[in-house]
Amino acid sequence: MKDTEENMLGRRALLTGLSMAAVAGLAAGARPASAQTGSAGSQAAPHPKDAWLAELPGTQRVFVDSSTMVGGPTALWNAGNIIESHISEYDGQASDYALVVCFRHLSTSYGYDDVIWAKYGSILMRNADPVPVTNPMKVAAGNNGQHSIPDVVEMGVQFAVCGRATRRMAGAIANATGSTPDAVFAELQAGLIPNAHLVPAGVIAATRAQALGYSLLYAE
Repeated sequence: MKDTEENMLGRRALLTGLSMAAVAGLAAGARPASAQTGSAGSQAAPHPKDAWLAELPGTQRVFVDSSTMVGGPTALWNAGNIIESHISEYDGQASDYALVVCFRHLSTSYGYDDVIWAKYGSILMRNADPVPVTNPMKVAAGNNGQHSIPDVVEMGVQFAVCGRATRRMAGAIANATGSTPDAVFAELQAGLIPNAHLVPAGVIAATRAQALGYSLLYAE
């Protein structure tokens, strides 16, 4: 009887020890796996096409997105207001912000300089009367809250200009002028406004920016 009881106690101790070891093993194995996943996600190097977004200085990161002819001026207005309010109300500096304005879809044309507008203004803004021969956002006006492209560039604002929309625009210009889409695309790419970066697509730049810690604001 005594031998039986000792055997039972031994088996219970063994099972208890194995159970505790299994639980400890699972816990020990789970914690590093979870930590590695989080670490890899937060420390993964950005794609080279997104490196400029990651490298912008500033502790505050904001990406202002626009996709319409009305939204483009509003995006400038928002960008200027953010930085000016940060300076006046938070005792900050413009350099505290990594702020990007995106011109995509119908607002993409605002991403080209005066040389492009002088040559292709009638195509960039159809049905306009008079036809613009300079970038409309070069001048401070009511629709951009008195925040022109030169004004926000002086504040350090950067621009993301949609590459896919630029390709489409190059095709339209080529059809109207008898040039080739590739030649016009190269011309548009060389004629971007200051602080501008031609991105693969405005929509993907917005999502990539969020992954890099930018707050997203849509201007309409």
